[in-house]
Amino acid sequence: MSLSLSYLTIDISSVIKVPCAGIIQIHEVTSSSSSITTTTTTSSKLSSPLHRFKRFYIRKPKALKVVSSEYSCFEVKGVNYRPPGTQHNLLNDVNFSLHEKSLGLIFGRSGSGKTTLLQLLAGLSKPTSGSIYIQRYGEDGNPNQSPEDLPPERVGIVFQFPERYFLADTVLEEVTFGWPRQRGGIQLKEQLALGLQRAINSVGLNGISLDEDPHALSGGYKRRLALAIQLVQTPDLLILDEPLAGLDWKARADVVKLLKNLKKELTLLVVSHDLKELSSLVDQSWRMEMGGFLKKEPM
Repeated sequence: MSLSLSYLTIDISSVIKVPCAGIIQIHEVTSSSSSITTTTTTSSKLSSPLHRFKRFYIRKPKALKVVSSEYSCFEVKGVNYRPPGTQHNLLNDVNFSLHEKSLGLIFGRSGSGKTTLLQLLAGLSKPTSGSIYIQRYGEDGNPNQSPEDLPPERVGIVFQFPERYFLADTVLEEVTFGWPRQRGGIQLKEQLALGLQRAINSVGLNGISLDEDPHALSGGYKRRLALAIQLVQTPDLLILDEPLAGLDWKARADVVKLLKNLKKELTLLVVSHDLKELSSLVDQSWRMEMGGFLKKEPM
């Protein structure tokens, strides 16, 4: 069990009467057992005024955390998509399940339907048939609740080359551009303000002035800004379309490191051709074949 340290100053002369030398016994009871560990320290200067006060470390056990094996998955079942007015499906019987707080990767040839699938997940289009939902599972691995729809407001999406869609003149205005414009209560304002600070810190933009022109940022910082915009309201699912595209090697490494940290708290679904650089982060992967057929293919 991990233990935290707190400090306690003790006047030794008022507790233990010793002449010029003595033995101090410190008893420590661990929280994991009833055994007592005795540490014996010999001191030859206890009578000196300079050594009258000693600092002891009293270990206080943290409260035990109850670890639950219940979990959630984002489920896509039997999804087909045919654009209105056309005769051919862009997606055909797509099925996959993505565990919460993990990173899933979809790869495949251009034009196979990867981006179309991301748009369905983000709620920008609706499937012709099939379902997209959140399923919760119990400790036995079986569903313990009815499936929940995945509403668009719980999904964040960062498109390829997101900096092309920046509209504002400052970083702050860009991050808050999509916020509700109506008068909100103090609770909503506090929630958005806290979300803004958390998002800025989580993507490493805390060293950038919020008054800076977003178009003047480097490529790597533009990607960080695009992520921060989606993280303000902490989405359940964060989708990224080619997050490394167009970046130099340093910016690519920075984004990979950022994704590694983000997946500790969020569920990430990435579409990318950069398999080698992302392979260490991937928990599940699928190949999208031409015609919109998705097949599981481990890295």
